[in-house]
Amino acid sequence: AMLEKDARIDRERDRYPYCVVWTPLPLITWFLPFIGHTGICNSSGVIYDFAGPYTVNEDHMAFGRPTRYWMLPHQGISPSEWDAAVDDGAKEYRRRMHNLCCDNCHSHVAMTLNLMGYNGFTEWTMFHIGLYMFFKGSFVSTGGMIRTWLPFLIIATIIALACSWRSFS
Repeated sequence: AMLEKDARIDRERDRYPYCVVWTPLPLITWFLPFIGHTGICNSSGVIYDFAGPYTVNEDHMAFGRPTRYWMLPHQGISPSEWDAAVDDGAKEYRRRMHNLCCDNCHSHVAMTLNLMGYNGFTEWTMFHIGLYMFFKGSFVSTGGMIRTWLPFLIIATIIALACSWRSFS
């Protein structure tokens, strides 16, 4: 069953039906690789992401193409119910100011899942989204993994070398 669902994903066109998607945030992800930018996709795979004050992008993420996705099993939710919740979440967030810490892209995804009562749960938060994406998300490709982790590994290596060099001087 999972292979059939994955077959509908179109990485070339950035179509991830019934998925939460993630991409690195410049500078922030380089130092904290578990923090990034999220969006939620409708049943056709079109990405919606809360990109800034009063702005929800459709079909292009604010910080580049997704590097990770978390496929959400959607039994019991019809495509029209799913799409209505994605649309309602986008409409609501087009009326909101962006706040990096309290009302952000993760909050937008959480509200959308709450609107559809995803998995029988209506208390999704930005923390749930971050944790599930980190532990259940898949990389879209090897390039996506490199784009996510390479800057952090370079910085960590430089810091480790600088610390070891200082201990020898």
